[in-house]
Amino acid sequence: MAKKVKEVKTANETAGFALGKENYKLMAIGFAIIVVGFILLSGGGSDDPNVFSEDIFNFRRLTIAPIVLLIGFIFEIYAIMKKPKEDN
Repeated sequence: MAKKVKEVKTANETAGFALGKENYKLMAIGFAIIVVGFILLSGGGSDDPNVFSEDIFNFRRLTIAPIVLLIGFIFEIYAIMKKPKEDN
C-alpha cells in the first residue's frame, strides 16, 4: 500500500506543463515572426477615401509578408510538435 502512494506522488511531481521550456521559447520566436509578417502586411492606405492608392499592390505586401507569415506558422507547428528533452 505504501508503495502505491509513493508511485502516485511521483506521478504528481512529474505532472507540469505540457511542453518543455525550449518549446515555449521556440513558440515565442514563432509568434515574433508572425507579428513581423503582419507588420509587413499593413499599410498602403489612402488618406482620401475617394482616391485609389496603388501602394496596396507592392511587392512587400503581396509576396514578402505572406511568405514571412507562412514561415512563422510553420515554425509554430514545429515548436509545438518538437519533443521536449528529458532531464535524466
